[in-house]
Amino acid sequence: MNNFSEKELKKLNSKKGLLSILSNDVINLPKTIRYIDYERQLKSLQTELIRQQACIIDNNMRVIVIFEGRDSAGKGGAIRRITERINPRHFRIVALPKPTEVEQTQWYFQRYIQQFPKAGEIVFFDRSWYNRAVVEPVNGFCTDEEYKIFMKQVNDFERMITESGILLVKIYMSISKKEQAKRFEDIRNNPLKQWKMSKVDEKAQELWDSYTYYKNKMFENTKNNGIPFKVIKANRKTDARTEAVEHILESIPYNKDREI
Repeated sequence: MNNFSEKELKKLNSKKGLLSILSNDVINLPKTIRYIDYERQLKSLQTELIRQQACIIDNNMRVIVIFEGRDSAGKGGAIRRITERINPRHFRIVALPKPTEVEQTQWYFQRYIQQFPKAGEIVFFDRSWYNRAVVEPVNGFCTDEEYKIFMKQVNDFERMITESGILLVKIYMSISKKEQAKRFEDIRNNPLKQWKMSKVDEKAQELWDSYTYYKNKMFENTKNNGIPFKVIKANRKTDARTEAVEHILESIPYNKDREI
């Protein structure tokens, strides 16, 4: 029997608490309390994101935030929480499909450059040019030579981005093999989520060690005067989302006293 404090009982008896309890098949009161705390923390952080975005707009800043990570690591969910309260006219979410025949003849980075932000805009990449660092070599979508050229060029490419005045934030969402398997099973069993499962996703568990190898090579490459990733442990989605928001707030300067 759990002994809840008066404060915790008030949370459970709140509208949010009761809705959370009633919306789940299994009653888990400690989990409900954690969720209420998460919702309150997220709301506070989202208020700061609104303040930060206002400063980005006022100062004509250009910002790129890239999210990388294994399939079902929670990249899209984190981006949705980050963007759900900010001004939609001043941000874009970019999740590019596989390259067209024309794009395959271009410089690899070219199609990403076309998505870069204008003044006062934030662009969120749900997977980025780092597809060539991990997903493509693991699945045989690029040649060894193309991979080597990318790894040689990427740090210089990002140096050019930042020297041009664009702020670049790099986040990697990290999950365990067991957690990925659990999320895949949830997707397969949920008709509202089944569209998320691709042929590449289906092979992710089988190719886990190969993904790990190329992921580590990607991190190692940033030590050659590159920009490191912020690695976020994402087995618990709520913690990962708030940590991602906190990292963005820490990485992009803004006036914390600005009225909104």
